Amino acid sequence: MVVPQGSVLGPLLFLLYINDLPNAITRKATPVLFADDTSIIISRPKTHLLQNDLTIIFGQITKWFQENSLTLNLCKTHLIQFSSKNQNYLDVAIAHRNGFIPKINEIKFLGLHINNTLSWTTHIDNILPKLSSACYAMRSVKSYVSQQMLKVICYSYFHSIMSYGIIFWGHSEGGMRVVRLQKRIIRIMTGCRSRDSCRDLFIDLKILPQPSLYIYHLILFVNKNNELYTTNNEIHNYCTRQRRNLHQPATNLAQYQNGVLYRGIKMYNSLPPYIKNESHDPKKFEAVLKRFLYNNSFYSLEEFYNFHSPK
Repeated sequence: MVVPQGSVLGPLLFLLYINDLPNAITRKATPVLFADDTSIIISRPKTHLLQNDLTIIFGQITKWFQENSLTLNLCKTHLIQFSSKNQNYLDVAIAHRNGFIPKINEIKFLGLHINNTLSWTTHIDNILPKLSSACYAMRSVKSYVSQQMLKVICYSYFHSIMSYGIIFWGHSEGGMRVVRLQKRIIRIMTGCRSRDSCRDLFIDLKILPQPSLYIYHLILFVNKNNELYTTNNEIHNYCTRQRRNLHQPATNLAQYQNGVLYRGIKMYNSLPPYIKNESHDPKKFEAVLKRFLYNNSFYSLEEFYNFHSPK
């Protein structure tokens, strides 16, 4: 049977064909399949253990390919080794036929540019030119369309790029470069000067600054995936003021503290009680949260945390 390229049936048949690939891999690895992208995640604390598991698992994958009459495309197969900035580099490799799988320091995964230290600078470097082009486009059409249409253009060409995957990279220090471009496009829309404050403009236009947008998406993620979290009253029976807050696990690793799960807990716990009380109703919770962020227009995470700090 021949299926034309680009047809709806093609991707479906392909997914059915590779559906048993995860079963061919041992529990030492975590396969991640999305459409025709397949990633294998392996985590080990020592070099020899990591190298041994890489060899075993890649052998299992190679065997599955042979049994299913498939070949590995070396041009699209890469090895990236994630580690913290302070961790010693582990020299590992995957042999294949007469060579090795190419090692890289950064890769584009589902629209996100990821480097081997998870610093997110690579992703921000890649979206800045696109955001800058959106500013130029806004300046070019400003004289010909209404304010409402300018807002639509802003959401279509700037906001959509900035918001994609923001729960992962929104905390990065490089995010301030995104904020500066966002202020530029707001000033272009409103005809303000380069040194005019944008805080009231964000509020009037009902557009969230990048840090507020990060807070918004991350808190929604926490509320939507509450099964991933534990409340303090599930940990202990003490009647404290924080007993209904989410439990914050102890960790010293900065990468974990900057992750979605850890930062999400801290942000959710910092919300005013009247917002958290609506968590049982997702639509109302989202509306109340958005109104709160619109009215305050936080320029940084510190502003958000200090806003709720005890007097």
